[in-house]
Amino acid sequence: MARTKEFDPDAALQSALELFWRCGYEATSMSDLVEHLGIGRASIYATFGSKHELYLKALDRYAEMRDPLLLAELSQPGPALPAVRAVVRRFAAEAASPEVRLNGCFVTNTAAELAPHDPAAARRVEISWEHVETPLHSALVRAQAQGELPEDRDPRALARMLFVLLQGLRVVGKASNDPARVRDAAEQALALLD
Repeated sequence: MARTKEFDPDAALQSALELFWRCGYEATSMSDLVEHLGIGRASIYATFGSKHELYLKALDRYAEMRDPLLLAELSQPGPALPAVRAVVRRFAAEAASPEVRLNGCFVTNTAAELAPHDPAAARRVEISWEHVETPLHSALVRAQAQGELPEDRDPRALARMLFVLLQGLRVVGKASNDPARVRDAAEQALALLD
């Protein structure tokens, strides 16, 4: 007779996400996971597979939580540029926030730590990045069509510039104690939309 799980796999995955997000992949051992999740090593392997598989599932969970929020923010009816500005300012505020900044962005952290040598992680990072760049591009195309963005601006290039800025805000915000650094960068980038 099969035994029932004595833990909630969904809660365990969320807990693993939080640990990986805070510590990174390499710095998180299986012993750390056992202690943090409060479940045995065999149960972790049976439910999630290897540490690497668990990390990828945690990364997927993070993307499922974060990516739709950006799309919702940028696809509201009406003027598009205010929504783009709000997103950039939100990213800057989060990057400067003491509660958020120390962890940074889980996708950005993965890009720096694993993507250069881990194809599965790199694929997930690229997909998540597309879920940032594509809504930015769509919003800027809409802004141009609505007369908010000058005709001589390239919405694709602007979206890529803003995307790179957002990722940079996450990195600099994580390492810097100076919130003005990310706020000033965000405002200078937004000035390019005028």
